[in-house]
Amino acid sequence: MFDYRLKVFHTAAARLSFTKAAEELHISQPAVTKHIKEIENQLNTKLFDRKGTSIQLTQSGKTLYGYAEKIRNLYRDMEFEIGQINQQHKGKLIIGASTTVAQYILPEILAKFNTYYKDIKIELLTHNTEDISELLKQGKIDLGIIEGESQSSYFDYKIFKPDEIVLVAKADHPLVHKNLIVKDLYTLNLIFREQGSGTLEFIQNRLKEKGIHIDELNTVMHLGSSESIKNYLLHSDCMAFLSISTVLNELKYNSLTIIDIKNFSIERNFHFILPKGEQSELIRFFLSKV
Repeated sequence: MFDYRLKVFHTAAARLSFTKAAEELHISQPAVTKHIKEIENQLNTKLFDRKGTSIQLTQSGKTLYGYAEKIRNLYRDMEFEIGQINQQHKGKLIIGASTTVAQYILPEILAKFNTYYKDIKIELLTHNTEDISELLKQGKIDLGIIEGESQSSYFDYKIFKPDEIVLVAKADHPLVHKNLIVKDLYTLNLIFREQGSGTLEFIQNRLKEKGIHIDELNTVMHLGSSESIKNYLLHSDCMAFLSISTVLNELKYNSLTIIDIKNFSIERNFHFILPKGEQSELIRFFLSKV
């Protein structure tokens, strides 16, 4: 029901590409240009500036994009609430989740949700915590789920699920039966997640509380996913701090093991991250069911 010309503009503005907008909307690129030109003529303003092969929003374009976003959300809420009256649950949610949550926790939850609410279409984007925050700020996702600790005044945060980060090594590692203390970390070869990872931020802060500075540890490598780290550990004597959620299968089949550190643990919560203010009916409904 979202006005089609406005939908074309909104898609082009969100992607900053007429080509990508055409692909997403299944129309030709000249058709995208035509719809944009009609809006520009109607409003007597220029919406995009071309810079080589790329496009940027003008100030008028940025203003229209803000209103188009509000109008899209109003239409979505209207359709959802009317659907509620008719006992129908319909709509679309774009969720951005940090890597650990997206790979190891959400799939089961979303599968069960889809069993009951098939007409609510969910698109899941996977990025690290830093990127999820930026996507939400730009209005490119409706809801974020993150594992980081830093909080911004732009957003509201709600606890989603508790988690624990543990030190992990291959099951036959020479130090499996040793009693480690925190300062032993300086003697280990360690693998960490990439910069911008919420898990890395959390580990860094908890170690700092114990007087351990992560940049003084012997970091062999930074890897961009828990899967990469787990596979690396299986072929080396390195260790890594990982969410317990990511290693349940490996612990079950005894390919990886947890290395205990005396008087040291890292517990945290995964969080929903939302724009400040009133949330749409669809978002409130989703949060009430997961």
